[in-house]
Amino acid sequence: MTDDVKAPPPLAGHGVARLPAVEVDSYNIEIKDNGGFLGDRACKKSFLAILDRLRAPLGKLKCDPFGDTPSAEINKKKLDAALSGGSPEAAGLMHGAIEAFAQQFAYVVRHLLRAKPWRDTERIVVGGGMRDSQYGELSIARAGVILKGEGIKVELLPIRKHPDDAGLVGAAHLAPSWIFGRYDGILAVDIGGTNIRAGLVKLDLKRAPDFSKASVWKRELWRHADEKPSRTEAVERLVAMLGKLVGLAEKEDFRLAPFIGIGCPGRISSDGSIARGAQNLPGNWEASGFNLPKMLAEQIPLIGKHETVIVMHNDAVTQGLSEVPFMRDVTHWGVLTIGTGLGNARFTNRNPPDKD
Repeated sequence: MTDDVKAPPPLAGHGVARLPAVEVDSYNIEIKDNGGFLGDRACKKSFLAILDRLRAPLGKLKCDPFGDTPSAEINKKKLDAALSGGSPEAAGLMHGAIEAFAQQFAYVVRHLLRAKPWRDTERIVVGGGMRDSQYGELSIARAGVILKGEGIKVELLPIRKHPDDAGLVGAAHLAPSWIFGRYDGILAVDIGGTNIRAGLVKLDLKRAPDFSKASVWKRELWRHADEKPSRTEAVERLVAMLGKLVGLAEKEDFRLAPFIGIGCPGRISSDGSIARGAQNLPGNWEASGFNLPKMLAEQIPLIGKHETVIVMHNDAVTQGLSEVPFMRDVTHWGVLTIGTGLGNARFTNRNPPDKD
């Protein structure tokens, strides 16, 4: 007798191409450009380098409105303030930097769209730390205008969630929603070249089974770039952050699923190791003997009474996944994250787009 009962779909694995809602067509693509990498033209460092070049002549004349402080040491709030509340000269410098960076960003997008995995992309959302600034949003908008003026049919939009939240919320899409039905939320981790974030993600599945109402309920943030820790110290700190969040969930009677979703820079292998692209992380995360999911599973074997399941994918992928519920009107879309580097991922929705 044939058993017609279908087994539930398996959990996604580390770095896989097929996820519950999308196919990951490409991520962490590396395109060479004049001896370097294409993404180096459109990251936080490149924007600050442009601003430094514009400031240099004024510095020689002792009339730089930002003074002697290097651009890399000026925080985002002060740079944003220069656009609206500062001197006309400071605003002029910022607008000049925005225009030059937007031209470079448009150049990067233009070349990326020529790559086979990125052809036919209809929409690109832009995340990363630079998106969380007025000058970042203006740069994104200006690059979109440049591309539109060239007849390139792609939308360029800032990511909806705050960049600190997007990678955490997106981690919920690493597994099918059916495994979370009994729970209030999950643990999520977003590892970057400057910060490591961990959070309790409230799924809110009763209101929206597609995770569109998911949000970060509690968070821990560690700016590791300031401390320059070893790899071992970084992992120990992450374990402590997660342990604190587990304790908080228990105290608040927050029903935590036995699942940790992780976004991490680099090419993620099926066993959870990192093949390449983790050069901005503390220590050597690409070493053959290093496996973050296994180490976390050893340190946090149980959540509640159940064995902890851990799934890790690229950090640009997890940021992009936060947009899944809002991409129902297109088929092919992508994400770019402007931070320490330029992250990238391209997706194809597994179900046909919604039609009005």
